[in-house]
Amino acid sequence: MRKVWLLMVGSFTLGLDAYVMAGLLPVVADDLATTVSLAGQMVTVFTLAYAVSAPLVAGLLSGVRPRVLIVAALAVFTLGNGLTALAPGLTVLLVARAVAGIGAGVYSALSTAAAAALAGEERRGRALALVMGGMSSGTVLGVPLGVLLADHTSWRATMWLVTGLGAVALLGLAVGLPDIPAAPAVPMRARLAALTDRTVLPVVGVSFLGAVASLGLYTYLAPVLASSGGVGDGAVAPYLWAWGLGGVLGSVVAGPLVDRTGRVYVLVTGIVSTLVVAIGVLPLLGAAAHPALVVWGAAGWAFQVPQQHRLLA
Repeated sequence: MRKVWLLMVGSFTLGLDAYVMAGLLPVVADDLATTVSLAGQMVTVFTLAYAVSAPLVAGLLSGVRPRVLIVAALAVFTLGNGLTALAPGLTVLLVARAVAGIGAGVYSALSTAAAAALAGEERRGRALALVMGGMSSGTVLGVPLGVLLADHTSWRATMWLVTGLGAVALLGLAVGLPDIPAAPAVPMRARLAALTDRTVLPVVGVSFLGAVASLGLYTYLAPVLASSGGVGDGAVAPYLWAWGLGGVLGSVVAGPLVDRTGRVYVLVTGIVSTLVVAIGVLPLLGAAAHPALVVWGAAGWAFQVPQQHRLLA
């Protein structure tokens, strides 16, 4: 399991990068002289690149050793964040976020598979929870600090912080990640055929919808809090702490539950129901939304662990 911790370092940086933009959205829009809705498209292009890159790379480079792809993906991710920090306008910013999303998507997919391979079947749930816990830790620890840094300096300083952390993770994985045998090459036709599998399609579909619902609202959390509770831009950090703390708790608890109970379907049903309720009551709570954010974060992050387990089983 010690080797899995190396993968968690990269996941921590991914979590910080993917979610810090929600807190930075108003200041980025002001700096680039654009609207919040247009600035929010940087999250859209990041997410689309994230979603598309993993299956494409898996199909085109299936014979390449996972260690090489993991290091290369993290290098692309770090490059994209450096370009984000330097972006002079919205167009360059969107391109930079797409580059970062490509690296993040490939790394995320490969790191979970590598963690499962390194840990063995009996500890698969714990290994997946550890890697995903790295992402949620990036939100609970990194995102509020990144927002505070932006409040006292600029949003570009926060992106340089993300770039630096990515470089540190890249160096650590390049030196310390052991070699993992490449999986047998699978033709693209066979990969696409898996989408018609009655056991795979529901898992992928539910995972996609859950991620879109959760990330879509989180992206505009600052404007939602401002309109429903009068929360100013400089007061968003505690709410991000609450959401991230819930994410860490959910990630830590979900893995052992999957390993011990094996009742993945029941867990997914309960988690999704909790997620729907938490998101539904959020606008009604206004400035007192902290408890709902903790529950939302916990359910949102816990949801991914059993879903990944179902795909790898």
